[in-house]
Amino acid sequence: MARSRSKSFGSAVRETRKALGFSQEKAALTCGLDRSFFGKIERGEKSPTLDTIFRIADGLDTTPSELLARTERLDGKG
Repeated sequence: MARSRSKSFGSAVRETRKALGFSQEKAALTCGLDRSFFGKIERGEKSPTLDTIFRIADGLDTTPSELLARTERLDGKG
């Protein structure tokens, strides 16, 4: 069974956050998002808008394209 893209994106966000040594709370604050919403994105329960993807990328010192490339790798497409 294929992994959902939302879960793959969430895993990409989680990997990036952990590589920075950020707690979920610190990452959410840095991205300007509510911590519970950020957690739902990481768990694949919510699909972020394009604006939110850019906010996450900015807050985690990466690019939207890198987050999406990680998502593709985790999804088995890259």
